[in-house]
Amino acid sequence: MFVVQLRFAENKALAGQFMEGHKAWIQQGFDDGIFLLVGSLSPNLGGAVLAHGIDRDALSARVDQDPFVAEGVVTADIVEITPNRTDDRLGFLLS
Repeated sequence: MFVVQLRFAENKALAGQFMEGHKAWIQQGFDDGIFLLVGSLSPNLGGAVLAHGIDRDALSARVDQDPFVAEGVVTADIVEITPNRTDDRLGFLLS
């Protein structure tokens, strides 16, 4: 399981220009069953993605395809988590 932090960078002002492509990238992640959650980092720091069912190299390649990353709107930091214990509702993360 991975947490991807997408923190605003030097080209933050270009976010509007690349928003549709970023939204399409997010939708593709959900369609492919990789993204479990996407949300904003408060206050206005960027966004985060919870990803599962992919290896680090493939996720890194996917993140590089985000127009926000490619255009320097955000910088990406990928944190890998190996779940050892979960609430029953998240048990699927242990497999």
